[in-house]
Amino acid sequence: MTNQKHAMLFGLGAVLLWSTVATAFKLSLRELSPVQLLVVACSASVVVMALILMAQGRWHLVFSLTRRQYLQSIGMGLVNPCLYYFLLFGAFDRLPAQEAQPLNYTWALVLAYLSVPFLGHKLRRSDIIAGLVCYSGVVVIATRGDLLAMTFSDPLGVAYAIGSTLVWASYWIIATRDTRDPVVGLFLNFTCGLPVIALACGLTDGYDFPVTTGLAAAVYVGVFEMGIAFVLWSYAMKKAENTSKVSNLIFISPFLSLVFIYFILGEIILPSTYIGLVLIMAGLWIQQKRSKPPAVAAVG
Repeated sequence: MTNQKHAMLFGLGAVLLWSTVATAFKLSLRELSPVQLLVVACSASVVVMALILMAQGRWHLVFSLTRRQYLQSIGMGLVNPCLYYFLLFGAFDRLPAQEAQPLNYTWALVLAYLSVPFLGHKLRRSDIIAGLVCYSGVVVIATRGDLLAMTFSDPLGVAYAIGSTLVWASYWIIATRDTRDPVVGLFLNFTCGLPVIALACGLTDGYDFPVTTGLAAAVYVGVFEMGIAFVLWSYAMKKAENTSKVSNLIFISPFLSLVFIYFILGEIILPSTYIGLVLIMAGLWIQQKRSKPPAVAAVG
């Protein structure tokens, strides 16, 4: 099997896992608060990534970084997982999964815009067109198709979702200067962020939550969305002979996610969701077709 075929299989595995997490978020949030979901998921993710590093014989890399890189881990951990997932889970707590999930995919466009002032990239005409198309889809979804009224179904939930895209795009701009091994870096970020999350959980909603489906879904999020999917995608990018073909697999995820949302969560998918999602994906396709594909897919 060629490296490209291996890359496509790894990529498909990551996309399949990412397609399930919006459903897992909502199942968990039926019984847990966003901060409780985050502390469980983050803990599971740290354990999984530690096991992966040990299995790969790379555990020693965790202890071979410079003082500056360890300080970097603290700073990046406050961004991801702390701030990013606080906002993302807050959005999913307030919005139906079919609304929160497509909004999260606009992070790639935000990354292109933020790359202009922070990375010195040029803003192309296609980026502007992509923005108009993409955010018209956001408005369609957020208003549930009632464009004339321009009344958002949950303004704070939409703000959380859009805010999460700003934080996620900012995180990957910071990561362009990160020289750490990707899995080691993510492990340290989550390890440094976990005490902050645990403290926030203890001071707010506490740890008195039932051992039921919600807890199992939170563990699933940590193991697969925050852990294994990231590793699979990293391998896909590393083995790919044509990264654009692998990156295009990302466009499968939001539509496949709607299938899980419909059959598992029982949400009736609104026509406005389909229209808005098609517009968002079209905007992202316009933005990406002449640019370097992103190294990491969107989540949620």
